[in-house]
Amino acid sequence: MATHSTLSRRGRLAAGAAAFLASALVLAGCASGGTTTAAAGGDSAEEASYGEISVQYSWIKNEEFAGEFYAYENGYYDEAGFDEVIGISGPDTGVAKLLSGTVQVALSDAASVGAAIAEEEAPLKIIGATFQKNPFTILSLADGGNITTPEDLIGKTIGVQDSNASVFAALLNANDIDPADVNVVPVDFDPTPLMNGDVDGFMAYLTNEALTVELAGYEVTNLAYAENGVPYVAETFTVTDQYLAENADLLKAFLIAEIKGWTEVFQQPVDDTVTLVEKYYNEAAAESSEGLEAVFGALDPEKTALGLEAQNLLISTEETEANGLFTISDALKEQTVASLAAAGWEVSVDDLFDTTIIDEIYEENPELIDYLP
Repeated sequence: MATHSTLSRRGRLAAGAAAFLASALVLAGCASGGTTTAAAGGDSAEEASYGEISVQYSWIKNEEFAGEFYAYENGYYDEAGFDEVIGISGPDTGVAKLLSGTVQVALSDAASVGAAIAEEEAPLKIIGATFQKNPFTILSLADGGNITTPEDLIGKTIGVQDSNASVFAALLNANDIDPADVNVVPVDFDPTPLMNGDVDGFMAYLTNEALTVELAGYEVTNLAYAENGVPYVAETFTVTDQYLAENADLLKAFLIAEIKGWTEVFQQPVDDTVTLVEKYYNEAAAESSEGLEAVFGALDPEKTALGLEAQNLLISTEETEANGLFTISDALKEQTVASLAAAGWEVSVDDLFDTTIIDEIYEENPELIDYLP
């Protein structure tokens, strides 16, 4: 499998959407979702007809969307009342497409959404989050940089992608490290410079580059952002304010289907999930010769399985075990906002989050909380 990085599209943060943001804001007021026959607080999802919605994925159709694939495969979207749910391959933060009305839901991240709100007053809300933990890490070799604490960054050469400079600065800021004490060099998203010894550390994703380097035969060390002062949610279910106000029932039905799909990821054998991921990845590759699924070639089943295991540690926490998948505690909301502030994006909890729907789902359907086998 090509080692093109999951980090690449998320590392763009809001940059990939910036060129479209101003004009998209104008269009946001015109964007609206599908119709429903169910009145608010009335008919059940099974009696509703929500038509078609489009969902922007943040990356290629790999294991990061295994829950969505189960929702298709097991008919959970159909049960929820959707004629079609169109999952669109990334890389894409989804910000510009949400604001223009091109998609109705985006699987994005707090940094991209927060930057758009802080810089452009984009009318966006995170209504739930798959990843409870920030997946960024400073990756190093155990027999090289061996960076195990933030203080180990001092005096080291760290490869950081230009688009990730603000988030790396947040790590330094959160740990009171003077940027002048760290030698930052620009790199791409290929971790080869780390393996070649050109850098002591490399800004990476726990679910991608860390696995790529490990599978290449190296013993690695990870300095996870989430555990070192920069926790924030990722793979966020993000919508516009207007779409949220006008389509609460639709979004509730959609999130219930998503919960059911992601519950399968935790309950089904890993090998079965790998097979399912390969199916949807290969279909995407066959549909478009220009899409990254076709460009990258076949998935590596071993890395896919390891990716599933790694991302489950980012998805499932003590809080989700108690409250349910996609929920975001008040403490995590505050931590996310503080992390964004450290990167230079000032937003409030109310600016960034509205978890009313996901909270209502579990109040009304407490049986959905139990996703573990």
